Amino acid sequence: MVDDNAGFRESLLALLEAGDLDVVGEARSGPEALELVPVVDPDVVLMDVRMPDMDGIQTTRRLKQLHPSLGIVALSGHEDQDIVREMLVAGASGYVLKDSDGDEILSAVLHAALGGGVLSPEVTPRVIGELTEALERERRRTRELEEAQAALVERAARRHELVARLSHELRTPVTVILGMAQTLAKADDSFPQRQELLDRIVERSEALTRLVERFELTIDAGMAEKVDVAALAQEVASPYPRVRVVAKGGPFAATLSPVVGRRILGELVANALEFSPPDAAVTVQVARGQGGTEVRVTDAGPGIEADDRERIFGFLEQVEDLNVRVHQGLGFGLSLARGAARSMGGDVVLESSGPEGSTFRWTIAIEE
Repeated sequence: MVDDNAGFRESLLALLEAGDLDVVGEARSGPEALELVPVVDPDVVLMDVRMPDMDGIQTTRRLKQLHPSLGIVALSGHEDQDIVREMLVAGASGYVLKDSDGDEILSAVLHAALGGGVLSPEVTPRVIGELTEALERERRRTRELEEAQAALVERAARRHELVARLSHELRTPVTVILGMAQTLAKADDSFPQRQELLDRIVERSEALTRLVERFELTIDAGMAEKVDVAALAQEVASPYPRVRVVAKGGPFAATLSPVVGRRILGELVANALEFSPPDAAVTVQVARGQGGTEVRVTDAGPGIEADDRERIFGFLEQVEDLNVRVHQGLGFGLSLARGAARSMGGDVVLESSGPEGSTFRWTIAIEE
């Protein structure tokens, strides 16, 4: 028994002996209990909560650290919910009020000796209610962690897919350059297509350099920070007088890689300028949507046929045939923009297209 009240210890001793329980020691304080327990080796300690110097909560915590299998029953004159919780967290097996009837105290001791626990009826409903709330909070937290883990796995899979596709596409221009170089190596100086092949090698090499630069954005996709999307749009649009940015109802803060964000917007703006008449304006609109922040890039091009609206996102694909297309370019900007957006949990889609132009929408996912 651990209690600083000698009169209560005497009454409790009589109760325990009447219940055929052996009392192997008495302590008047927490430090005294810490010294006594290893000497007398009890099965159960009846612990007063409120004591000077070291209270029952501290003493219980120390005893459970030193003797994990020891049963401890808290005895208190208080029903305070916080005290009950702290004693249980410290390691107490049960919590019984001092004015409980004798059978309840004896039952708590026997349950503690067998590894169980008893709470006084006066505190049980409140403790159960609080434990239920805590359990529900943990369940919600577990669900949130599971959802966050699933999102991370999905993003990693998308990033891996993008890197794999880019690695595959790197082989195409390399093969073309190698083939032309081998042809030149076998030909003499009078070969009629010599200069044409040299020009094509230079062109393909420059294209390959740009592809490698774009490849690097996949590495940066995980370097996320808070970004002002409207300011990012203004930055990308600033070199082009024809590009107008509209952003009303901000601020538009989002968590993303600024390097990748610039590249996505840069690809969309470059695509819009490329397929619009030279004197036509391109609009970049930043707005809030249900799925997060939305950026729309609208051009004044001729529109895209329905059958081609998904194909344009494929690598090395534009609507024109690769060898005769009117607009020069690598043809994988839209594919990289979509892949980079998806690697950060968002997406790039063709929202609408017609004779007066097309609108591409970049959705930036809301960070949970």
